[in-house]
Amino acid sequence: MRFIARFANDNGDNFEIIDIYENKTERTVVDKNKPIIKSITKKYPGAIWFERKIKDDFGIEFEGSFDNRVLNHHERFPDIHPMKKDFNQKEIDFSEPKPYKYEVIDGDGVFEVSVGPIHAGIIEPGHFQFSQEGENILHLEVRHFYTYKGIEKMCENKKPLEIFSIIEKISGKDSLGYQNAYLNILAQATHQNIPLNIKKYNALLLEIERCANHIADLGAIPNDGGFAPALAFCSKKSEELKRILQTICGHRFGFGAIRGYSKEFDKNKIITFFDNLEKEMKWFEDWIIDIPSLWDRLDTTGILTTQNAIKYSCVGVMAKASGVEMDTRNNNFYKEHGFIQQKEKTGDVAARFKIRLKEVFNSIEMIRNFINFEEKKIEFNEFFDGEYYSFVESSIGELFMFVKIKNGVIDRFFSRDPSFLNWQALHTMMSGNIMADFPLINKSCDLSYAGNDL
Repeated sequence: MRFIARFANDNGDNFEIIDIYENKTERTVVDKNKPIIKSITKKYPGAIWFERKIKDDFGIEFEGSFDNRVLNHHERFPDIHPMKKDFNQKEIDFSEPKPYKYEVIDGDGVFEVSVGPIHAGIIEPGHFQFSQEGENILHLEVRHFYTYKGIEKMCENKKPLEIFSIIEKISGKDSLGYQNAYLNILAQATHQNIPLNIKKYNALLLEIERCANHIADLGAIPNDGGFAPALAFCSKKSEELKRILQTICGHRFGFGAIRGYSKEFDKNKIITFFDNLEKEMKWFEDWIIDIPSLWDRLDTTGILTTQNAIKYSCVGVMAKASGVEMDTRNNNFYKEHGFIQQKEKTGDVAARFKIRLKEVFNSIEMIRNFINFEEKKIEFNEFFDGEYYSFVESSIGELFMFVKIKNGVIDRFFSRDPSFLNWQALHTMMSGNIMADFPLINKSCDLSYAGNDL
């Protein structure tokens, strides 16, 4: 049974832990006077970040956990639990520094290499702690959450329509994925079905976002393998896709695009663009496949085994490249519009590259099928109290979102970015590789910092 997410609610009189699995949801009430619950990390190692986050946010302890360190409470973060309902401070003071003990490997000749959290480039902070023996990587620990933004708390007590502008900016890379997920929740909360025309419009935008991100990666991966011309070619194509988004909805990242309507635009222009893009990407495929020195770098590098992909509940390209068939688009609506489940077996950088290339061609085919729609709009009037769940396949993988509405306002907002699971499996891909391979492996996974750190 696949693990999806673990998070907590403060119900006033008690805490509640909600565990989301592929086929069921489990709830456990936790006494506020003795906030202890059993850890599930022995069975689901990917739950460890969820449990550490819950401990930081709510003060709940996990019995039997293999890692009780803080997650988003960094060295000078005070001893507070900001997701409790009674927490209402506008500002917090720094505390005395508390050292963070990294996981390291002891042994003769073993040393540590620290990378980050500040990087050379326009990138959010993230820390990578390596244990090395010469050039060989023995172990990697990933530590993020330097930009704890308080998004979950920010959404509390707001009316459902007031937080759309927050949701769409959680991760610029996957803005349309987040918007799709939240629109699904608004439709549930107003007891409506999203009309077919609007579903097609939303899916069209999401596939354009997927193409833009995948093609950017198809250039960046060879670049980290020493082949810069691919980056030049794909960066241009990715930028053209961003401009197509701007043409359709007025913003390069699709901000404000999904609000419960579908609107007209010059469809012939869009079809012509994607016909040309398909030809150019087929040329790119023929070009890139015929570079043996590049594939020497991609093949067998950074292997995520099928066993580890399942063990850490991986999603998206990482899972599919390791032989795991999972994609939330694998439903009647998408299959009727041309969706094909993609899968590779080797789990290496090469497999993740090939998955993206296949998905680009499949997305172009779906875009052609989605583009035939009419203008339509739905109204959001009365929101009904309740708990609502949504799943969307972003370009990185399955995005999960939960919203609880109480007395007409948001009582709890929680989202689990695909990267929150996938980052945790990155260390399993390091064995047998050298330090120079790390940028290549990391880029082939294309994990989000912003969406990961709420």
